[in-house]
Amino acid sequence: MQRDMAREARHQQNDVPGRVRFDYMQERGVDIRRATDQDWPSIYPIYAAIMAEGETYAFPESQTLDEARPWWMEQPPGQTVVAVSDGAIVGSAKMGPNRPGRGSHVATASFLVDPARQGQGIGRALGEYVLGWCRSAGFASIQFNAVVETNAPAVYLWQSLGFQIIGTVPESFDHPEHGLVGLHVMYRPL
Repeated sequence: MQRDMAREARHQQNDVPGRVRFDYMQERGVDIRRATDQDWPSIYPIYAAIMAEGETYAFPESQTLDEARPWWMEQPPGQTVVAVSDGAIVGSAKMGPNRPGRGSHVATASFLVDPARQGQGIGRALGEYVLGWCRSAGFASIQFNAVVETNAPAVYLWQSLGFQIIGTVPESFDHPEHGLVGLHVMYRPL
C-alpha cells in the first residue's frame, strides 16, 4: 500500500502524460513532451539520418516514412516522447517494457538526437525523463540490450546516469568503420 502511494506521488510529480521541463534545460529552451502522430514526420528525418550513419542501431536501413514508424512510435504501455527547441523537434526517445509477461517489470528505451544538436545536453535530458517515467510507471529496473561499444558518448552518458555494463556480446554489430564490434548490455535499478 505504501509503495503504491509513493508510486502515485512520483507519477503525479513527473506528469507522465504531459510535458516535462528540466530546470537545467530551461536556459536552452528545450521541452520534453509525449509525441503525437503529427510529430512523426518531424522525427523521421532524425531517425533516417542516424540509421543512415549505421553506427548505433541495428535497425533496417533506407526505411520509408511509413516503414520506419512502427520501429520508433511506441504503443501503450510504452510511449514515445520528443525534445522540442524553438518549435523544432531536436530529439526523441521511446520507452516501455523490455519483455512481456514475467519480464515486464524491466524497462528499456532507445534515443535519437538530431546530429546537428548532439553534445548540447538533449540526450541527457531525454535519459533523465525516461528514468523518471520508468520509475513512475512502476518498473523495477531498466536495461539497454544493445549499446554499441564504440559509441563512447552513449556509454559515458549511460554510465553517468547510473547504468552498469553487465556484459558485452562480442562481434555482434557490423560497424561501417570499425567492422565487427560488441554490443553492451547496460542495466540500472530504479
